[in-house]
Amino acid sequence: MLKCYNLNIYMFNFEKALAPQQAKQLSPVTLAFVGDAVYSLYVRSSLVLSADRRPAELQKLSSAAVSARGQSGLLARLEARFTPEEHEVFLRGRNAKKATKSKNADVAEYNRSTGFEAVLGFLYLTGNDKRIVQLLENDNAD
Repeated sequence: MLKCYNLNIYMFNFEKALAPQQAKQLSPVTLAFVGDAVYSLYVRSSLVLSADRRPAELQKLSSAAVSARGQSGLLARLEARFTPEEHEVFLRGRNAKKATKSKNADVAEYNRSTGFEAVLGFLYLTGNDKRIVQLLENDNAD
């Protein structure tokens, strides 16, 4: 399991956040596209800041965490903490028709990971970086 440390990471601030209603009008797969990048950056930053490791080890640990299987496992611990709005976004992402299939995860894991990524994408696009960090860092308090 990935161990995150209080990173106080600030994502890129492009000075423009969407209103929640605008973000909800985006396809859940589009939200997941953004959320995948957000989570990947978070994981990579956490790994780099947690210890001095070789790039090959960083890649292996990062791949395990950002995989559909890894995200599905994390989601099992986080889902109960979602707000009603986040849960709605998760369900839309989980249930969305996807153009691709996962090579290394079953359908349920892949669908759940898409829902998780949609939540992260929604939070990021609405300028709620602090909530992203709150969800991901509080996972380690369990």
